[in-house]
Amino acid sequence: MSRIKEAILKTSGLYKIYSKRLEDEIRGGDIPNHVAIILDGNRRWAQKHLSMHRIGHWSGANTVEKLLDWCEEFDIKIITLYALSAENMSRNDVELEQLYDLIHARLEKLYCDPKIHRNKMRVKGIGRIDLLPDSIKNVLERLDESTKNYNRHFLNIALAYGGQNEMVDAIKKIGSKIRDGTLQVEEIDKSVIESNLYTSHLPQSAPDMILRTSGEKRLSGFLMWQSAYSELVFIDVFWPEFRKIDLMRAIRTFQKRNRKMGK
Repeated sequence: MSRIKEAILKTSGLYKIYSKRLEDEIRGGDIPNHVAIILDGNRRWAQKHLSMHRIGHWSGANTVEKLLDWCEEFDIKIITLYALSAENMSRNDVELEQLYDLIHARLEKLYCDPKIHRNKMRVKGIGRIDLLPDSIKNVLERLDESTKNYNRHFLNIALAYGGQNEMVDAIKKIGSKIRDGTLQVEEIDKSVIESNLYTSHLPQSAPDMILRTSGEKRLSGFLMWQSAYSELVFIDVFWPEFRKIDLMRAIRTFQKRNRKMGK
């Protein structure tokens, strides 16, 4: 449905009826247990609205907070957000510093949010966290420490993340275990590899659905191993514009797929 048609629906009062019917429909089906999202389009949204990139990033961060509420409504157990790629860290210093300030501020806000304790949500940064500023590493450590015993819900925030880097780091961990004699080459299987990935703490590391906004139709290395049988949904909406109804449509798309899982 186009945005023009939606605007007409809203003015006619039919939008709420359509939204309610869609929500009832998806609640009658299987809700994905693990949803991973590539938060794409902040800068292009800012350009579209003749704003600075910083405004786009802050608007996108506001959308993330709304997303967590929507996922709570649908009882989505695991959420993995691609917030900052390893490649993003090569941007000009001014924009990168602004991103760091934003990430730090929102992580501090999350640390003080009673919802993560009410929902027993484990919060963890995944990626090459050691490359991030000390201020971000500090709050991630506090979040991890304060939620490490929670296992009802999981929020993973991919920062300084690269899928190839994840595989390299996993191989190095496995190589170290072989070198010190705690692992034999013959023992390496899928479970060993998965236990050395950034997502090894999750009860389900593989996302049921990976969603990317902004219209781009690629994963950009996101969760390369874990995405083998994930359902991919691409939405032609910039991340700051993402709404609850977009999430519901993505879930409906997921529910209509025939998931054979390679069988």
